[in-house]
Amino acid sequence: MSVNNIPRSQWLRMWQASEPSHIKALARQVTVGCEITDLHIPKAGLGLLQLRDSALGDAYFLGEIPVIKAHVRIQSPTGKSVEGGAVCMDDRVGLTRAMAILDGVLSAKLPGWELVEHSLHTAAAQVQADTALRRANLSATKVDFSLLGTMDEDDDA
Repeated sequence: MSVNNIPRSQWLRMWQASEPSHIKALARQVTVGCEITDLHIPKAGLGLLQLRDSALGDAYFLGEIPVIKAHVRIQSPTGKSVEGGAVCMDDRVGLTRAMAILDGVLSAKLPGWELVEHSLHTAAAQVQADTALRRANLSATKVDFSLLGTMDEDDDA
C-alpha cells in the first residue's frame, strides 16, 4: 500500500526524520478512545551486522547495532481492529512504538489518518531537502585526479 506515491516500506524512514516528540504526540492524538495492545513488547536490543567478504565470500560480523521491534493492535471505538508494526535501528522504545501505532492507523485509514498522512508528506519533504544538501556537499568536495597525470615531472633540472 502506498500513500500518494510513498510506499509503506519507506514510512518509517520518513517518520524517523521527524521530531520524536511530534511523532509521539501524533500517535496519542489519533488514538484517543482506542485500546492499544502490545503484541510484541517493544524493548531495545542489539543485532549483529553481518557482511560478506567480496573476494572469498566469507561472512564476518562488522559490529552490533541497536534494534527495536514494536507490534501493536489498535481497537478503535467503533470496534475495528488493526495492527501496526515497526522495526528500527534505534534505541528509543517509545518512539518505535509510536511509529508502529501510526503505521496501523495510516494503513487501515482509522479516524485521524489524514493527520498521519500529512506528517508523512512533511517528513518526506525534509528527507528530500536533506538528500539534496548531502549531494551538494558531496559534489563540492570532489577532486579530479585525472589532472595529476598531466603535470610536467621534469622540474628537477
